[in-house]
Amino acid sequence: MNVSSQKAVLVSNARGQSPFVLVCDHASNRIPPQYGDLGLTPIQRLTHIAWDPGALAVSRRLSELLDAPLVQSTVSRLIIDCNRDLSAPDLIWTLSETTRIAANENLDAAERQYRIDHFHRPYHASIETLLEARRHAGRETILVCVHSFTPVYHGVPRRWPIGLIHGLDTGYTAALRNALQNADPSLDIGWNEPYAALAGVTLTLEKHSDGRGLEATMIELRHDEILEPAGVTLWSNRLAACLETARLARRQAMGL
Repeated sequence: MNVSSQKAVLVSNARGQSPFVLVCDHASNRIPPQYGDLGLTPIQRLTHIAWDPGALAVSRRLSELLDAPLVQSTVSRLIIDCNRDLSAPDLIWTLSETTRIAANENLDAAERQYRIDHFHRPYHASIETLLEARRHAGRETILVCVHSFTPVYHGVPRRWPIGLIHGLDTGYTAALRNALQNADPSLDIGWNEPYAALAGVTLTLEKHSDGRGLEATMIELRHDEILEPAGVTLWSNRLAACLETARLARRQAMGL
């Protein structure tokens, strides 16, 4: 697999022949050395507050199964959240669920700008570079954003093993939901769960697809489903098949 890296981003299989492009905003819990441990314990840095456990493993396996490019952030969302607008109050978290991130409180403008310039912008620039290259090559492209979510949030259980979130265009996401439901009628699929676009969690999806008119979807997997290899394999195989089924259904619906 061809791999190129920058400080804040890793692009794998950039020349993959798939129509799908995978992105993983919260792939890593890495905290760059200059930030120490942000005042967090090793256990806290392994939890969902720092990253999306399991999301990168599924993304990598999907990249292999589909021969798809993958763009991943290499820094923890506690440094800066690459799936948030620059004006969002949670761009740099000071409280994640019930965990205070004291080291992020009262950041001066220079430090905030440093994080934007060195971590947030390079990540999105890499996605744009990849998508632009595919556009120039006349390649069909469907953007797939891969995330995971906690089984319980603020004491409330989340029943869905998978949630699907759409941008302005619901078409491809609806087709993916249909494909997943047809493959397993018993599957409980959250529609705009556990978050919706109105919650401000779809920056990457909207920034790189809506403006380009690309088909796109955001997949949220409950992370207890994908912490072990068997779960990663199950969901990767299921998603690889259903992503393609949804693509063909959309092409047929559009007369392509």
